[in-house]
Amino acid sequence: MAIVTVPAENRRITDPAEITAFLAANGIHYERWPLADRVDPAAPAEQILAAYAPEIDVLKEQGGFVTADVIDVYPDTPNLDAMLAKFAKEHTHTEDEVRFVLQGRGVFHINPGDDTKPVFGIEVWAGDLISVPLGTRHWFDLCNDRRIRAIRLFQDMTGWTPHYLVDGVHEGYEPLCLGPAWVAGSGKAGS
Repeated sequence: MAIVTVPAENRRITDPAEITAFLAANGIHYERWPLADRVDPAAPAEQILAAYAPEIDVLKEQGGFVTADVIDVYPDTPNLDAMLAKFAKEHTHTEDEVRFVLQGRGVFHINPGDDTKPVFGIEVWAGDLISVPLGTRHWFDLCNDRRIRAIRLFQDMTGWTPHYLVDGVHEGYEPLCLGPAWVAGSGKAGS
C-alpha cells in the first residue's frame, strides 16, 4: 500500500482512505488492484496484460490510451543509471502517466507548482495504481532495492517524453522510501 510523505510538514499518511483523499485533492488518481489472486506478478508480460485486460480496457476508454506494456527493472538492468537519471529530474508529460505496480517500489515526487502546497512523495508498492495528470510537475526515483515491475499505459508513445523544467526543485529532495519496517510500526525508515 502506498505511503504519502510531505517533508515540509513532517507528515506521513498511511491510512488508505486518507491517502486516496489527499491525492484526489491534488488531482492524482490512486487505487488498489488485486495481485495474487489474478496472475503471478512475475509472469510473462503477455499473461500480465491479459489478466488485467478488463481494468486496462476501462482505463483505455476513460483516458484515451491506445497501448499498454510491462516495464521490468532490476538492479542489473543494462544502463539503469542513465535510464533513472532521465526521470529523477523534475519534468512534465503531455499525457497522463499511469502505472500499476506489480513488483518492487518507487517514489513519485509531486510538485504542485503552487506556493501554498508543498512538494510531496508517493511511495508506490505492488498493487498500487497511480495516474499523474498531464502537465503535473513531478519526478520519479526507485527505492534502494532498484526494482520495479509495472503496467504502463500510453495515449501516444511520444507523449511519454519528459519535458524538463529549468526551475525544477528535484535536487532538494531525496527518495522517501520507508519500506515495510516503518509500516510495521518500527518507526524506522526502510530503503
